[in-house]
Amino acid sequence: MKRINRLFSDKPLLSRLGLALFGCLVIAFCASSSGCKDKKSTQTTVENVANVETAPPPPPPPAALMPPVPSPEPKNALVKITTRFGDMTVKLYDETPGHRDNFLMLIEKGFYNGLLFHRCIPGFMAQGGDPNSKGAAPGLNLGMGGPGYTIPAEFNPKLFHKKGALSAARLGDQANPTRASSGSQFYIVQGQKLNDMQLSQYQSYIGQKMPGFVFSDEQKNTYKTIGGAPSLDMDYTVFGEVIEGLNIVDSINAQPTVRDRPIKDVIMNMQRIK
Repeated sequence: MKRINRLFSDKPLLSRLGLALFGCLVIAFCASSSGCKDKKSTQTTVENVANVETAPPPPPPPAALMPPVPSPEPKNALVKITTRFGDMTVKLYDETPGHRDNFLMLIEKGFYNGLLFHRCIPGFMAQGGDPNSKGAAPGLNLGMGGPGYTIPAEFNPKLFHKKGALSAARLGDQANPTRASSGSQFYIVQGQKLNDMQLSQYQSYIGQKMPGFVFSDEQKNTYKTIGGAPSLDMDYTVFGEVIEGLNIVDSINAQPTVRDRPIKDVIMNMQRIK
């Protein structure tokens, strides 16, 4: 500031007046330019606001899914599950109407199309039905998604976890003491063949939770000849079985995995065929 004052004091009066006049002109020009710029900016803002006001409103969010009211009527429903290894035909049990009707409702809405079998454990089962798996990036942790509701358990001693059984996934007992099923996630049993000693041990284990439980002769024979996962019986709801294409489960579970998720995605599509 002191340097500026000294420069002005060394000039003749006329020079100082000339400089002052020039400064006023510069200030006037700047003010004029600024005003034009502000006017243009204001006009652009008004145009932008007009565009926003005339733009169509965004589409409403999709309606939340709700489980259907189970029907007591038998349906003898059949479902086709398509994968890159081929098709499986699944029969849904009329003895579990809540799970049957919910599964059919989701299929009719196209819920399962494009989802993954995201958890595949050889000798055990292949699990899918997480809506977050659709287009999921490699390595993404999956298995916690669903439609926003659960289905009450429908345990039936006659329905067991033989190879090809279609069953509902669920949260563990601590977070889910009623053992309610996931609204969408399911698994298809691959399992293993068992012997009499193993079946006796599993029968005792299940009997601790359900006194008087025993495997029927048919169930024992099935577990010994075809295989399955009896450790899950009366703990997870079985609501269907694969009646054609059982080898597809073996193909899915033969794929290399990272943290149980197949490295190459196994995508599903479903449709009701009966």
